[in-house]
Amino acid sequence: MTTGQRPAELPPAPAYLAGVLSYLVPGLGQISQGRTGKGVLFMVILLGMFFLGQAMGNWRNVFMPPPEPNEANPVRKPLFSVYNRWHFAGQFWIGIAAWPAIWQFYDMPMPTRERSEFWHNFQRAPKTWEEEQDLNTFFTNSDKTPDLGWVYTVVAGMLNILVIYDAVMGPAFIAVPRTEPQPGKESAGQGAAGEGVVS
Repeated sequence: MTTGQRPAELPPAPAYLAGVLSYLVPGLGQISQGRTGKGVLFMVILLGMFFLGQAMGNWRNVFMPPPEPNEANPVRKPLFSVYNRWHFAGQFWIGIAAWPAIWQFYDMPMPTRERSEFWHNFQRAPKTWEEEQDLNTFFTNSDKTPDLGWVYTVVAGMLNILVIYDAVMGPAFIAVPRTEPQPGKESAGQGAAGEGVVS
């Protein structure tokens, strides 16, 4: 590498890939494009809002309710679940942070209650009538904090749609790399510019 040359930089991620990355983790697409500060800001704010909302709801306000027992169509099952609890339609857009609810919806393996009570119930819908009544009692007897919590989770997911859009469309202003002036051309240009000037 000769003097004056810059080290090779990794090319930014394609727009569609940046959009997918920002869906998976808010701001990750911007980071892959070299807009690190903006990406980290999105990541901290949106994930912070999402997890704060869950904590305000005692970690019980993000889930996909089970479908109707007589519903066997694998395509309609998640659609009916989201129809019965539309909150998840907004929470879904936060990306991987909302995937445990999908994992729980399809009864995929989770840590047993004996090994970890928290992870066993993380984003799990009430399975029995008693659990549903217990959840309803919790929301009824609490102040507005749990309700505000699920609003935070939905808003975080919806805001991430704008982050995905920003990742796909790229920055508003594209920086053009500066070219180093060549000494010969610079002096020739100055001479040509100064020819008609009378002192």
